[in-house]
Amino acid sequence: MPNVASNAWLAALLADALLVVHALFIAWVVLGALAVLRRAWLAWLHLPAAAWGVWIEWSGGICPLTPLETRLREAAGRAGYRGGFIEHHLAALIYPEGLTRELQIALGALVLVVNLALYGVVVGRCLRRRT
Repeated sequence: MPNVASNAWLAALLADALLVVHALFIAWVVLGALAVLRRAWLAWLHLPAAAWGVWIEWSGGICPLTPLETRLREAAGRAGYRGGFIEHHLAALIYPEGLTRELQIALGALVLVVNLALYGVVVGRCLRRRT
């Protein structure tokens, strides 16, 4: 017979790990072009992620990681993000209170502008190397 407490503990651990992965993915979407400045080949990994980030914000969609994390938290017997350090601090960054449609569009625009600026630097460097 499975131990319910250990299953809840595992679900909570997986939910926290998924929250960290989610936060890292968001950081990659927003700032990954900085890595492209050093290693141009990373653009093949970053551009699709950045496009996804802009699209998910502008479409008003939900990242598939969010419902998965919610199900894991429910399986752990947790309803909210009040528990530990990871839940309290990272969740507020990923799921801010008062997130409106207008704010989502602004966040998508911010991601786009930051990445366009950084890729402008990348393209400029590539062009200077060719001349």
